[in-house]
Amino acid sequence: MVTTELTATISDAEWRVMRIVWTLKETDSHTIIDLLSKQHDWKAPTIKTLIGRLVKKGALAATKQGRQYRYTPQISEQAAMDAALLNELDQMCAMHRGTALVHVVDQLELSHNDVQTLIDHLEAKLPTAPDSVPCDCLPADCERSCES
Repeated sequence: MVTTELTATISDAEWRVMRIVWTLKETDSHTIIDLLSKQHDWKAPTIKTLIGRLVKKGALAATKQGRQYRYTPQISEQAAMDAALLNELDQMCAMHRGTALVHVVDQLELSHNDVQTLIDHLEAKLPTAPDSVPCDCLPADCERSCES
């Protein structure tokens, strides 16, 4: 069963493993190793370590079939992307998140449909948006960091 919540952070290298498993829906370590060793200069033990970490984190399920394990995602790709992005935004000063999002949107290649969806969501959010967002920096750093 694929869930929508992941409690641990997925590292950059683990994302590469997950993208393979999300694409294939179910696979074995040999396939993951074969694909990743072609894309990166990674050795089998490194990739097996990444797979093991993902199983421990609950991102992958391992089912033994004969002498090998089959891996399936336990979190949806969209849920993982949402959690990763929200985690990054949570690290920023609340007053600067909107500006950071604008800069990201400016740098992304987005389809016409993606842009329209963003516009629709922002228009729906506008009537209930506060005039300002309170700073959530450390009190001693708030004025200095929020001025820029």
